[in-house]
Amino acid sequence: MSETSATTETGEPASRPRKSSWKYIGPGIVVAATGVGAGDLVATLIAGSKFGYTLMWAAVIGCLVKISLAEAAGRWHLATGRTLFDGWRSLGPWTTVYFAVYVVVWGFIYGATAMSSSALPIVALFPDGPGLKFWAVVTGLIGLVFVWFNRYAVFEKVMTVLIGIMFVVVVYVALRVVPDVGASFAGLLPVLPDGSLLYTLGLIGGVGGTITMAAYGYWVNAKGWGDSSWMKVMRLDNRVAYITTGIFVVAMLIVGAELLHASQIALTSGDRGLVDLGKVLEDRFGAGTAKLFLVGFFATSFSSLIGVWHGVSLMFADFVERFRAPAAEEAGEQAGPAVADRQQRSAPFRAYLLWLTFPPMTLLWLDEPFGLVIAYGVLGAFFMPFLALTLLWLLNSSRTPGEWRNGVVSNGMLALSGLLFVVLCVQQVRELPW
Repeated sequence: MSETSATTETGEPASRPRKSSWKYIGPGIVVAATGVGAGDLVATLIAGSKFGYTLMWAAVIGCLVKISLAEAAGRWHLATGRTLFDGWRSLGPWTTVYFAVYVVVWGFIYGATAMSSSALPIVALFPDGPGLKFWAVVTGLIGLVFVWFNRYAVFEKVMTVLIGIMFVVVVYVALRVVPDVGASFAGLLPVLPDGSLLYTLGLIGGVGGTITMAAYGYWVNAKGWGDSSWMKVMRLDNRVAYITTGIFVVAMLIVGAELLHASQIALTSGDRGLVDLGKVLEDRFGAGTAKLFLVGFFATSFSSLIGVWHGVSLMFADFVERFRAPAAEEAGEQAGPAVADRQQRSAPFRAYLLWLTFPPMTLLWLDEPFGLVIAYGVLGAFFMPFLALTLLWLLNSSRTPGEWRNGVVSNGMLALSGLLFVVLCVQQVRELPW
């Protein structure tokens, strides 16, 4: 089908549907690189070390859940010409209050976490150099400068390189440990070993399940996709994102099952678990493999850092703009590449970049305040149920053109993911250090 524009009855240009093509792929790569953090990989490793290949099926279901959620976010942007925050705002003022508190508290703590995570592999690679705090500050400043001075096109290219490094390293390590193919396929049969429920829920809902899923629609607009003619392209792009994420999950499960499960090696929870894995790899395969893995660890952490610096700053810029101005349809402005480009140069975008970078540096020298940890945990636990259930609401209402409203499959997947994230939310809140 031609990609030239048609003309509507009013004389306005109307784009015909684009053919889905690999040459357009981009926002999906960005969301995959951002959503898979070091902590996610450790959680997957620990699941593999405890249960072997048994929970492979949960990783597959997790990919399907994420595909449905990100597709819904992208579909909202393209079908309505409105941003996700604009949609949330139409549901009532409670969404604005929740998001305002969430994005401020979350950004403060996440900034310190992302900088520390990016610094860990550098310290492991250069143990005689400066310490963790120095490298954490350096990675935060590099992320700030990079996102401040570059638009989406350059950002996407760098993210593609980083996810390429992640992909090659993780798959290489999985192949080095020699996966048990038979056990891998057997793990696709749904089974719940004793004590595995929380690990199963975490595998389904954890990897790639962050605020970056909500940012996907903003990256779609920043890429230049502004209307429903890009729907097929977006859906292909989204599938690529979560199939890539699925390969990461499967590869790390294999490493956990083959390298850790049989030897009963325990990892430190959190990002430091990947430093532990580097030492295990060095003992088993030599210093070269260990250093290569640490490079992949850095690519994983730093891609999440600059992805959040860019994507959540875009969301914050939109939040401020919609809060100040009338709703998009009243202002006569449709969400799309022009709006995304303006927002990337806006004062709110840069203010949130500064918020993600400088205040969190204080936490590198201080213990995280108890009350802030509780607030961060509660607000963060509620975000994924909030995203799933509000998308379910928006895409079944008159706010969405009839052609692009949810069908039976979309409703089923969004309802399933909403239920799953509610259960995870309750569990995360229960585990907080009250």
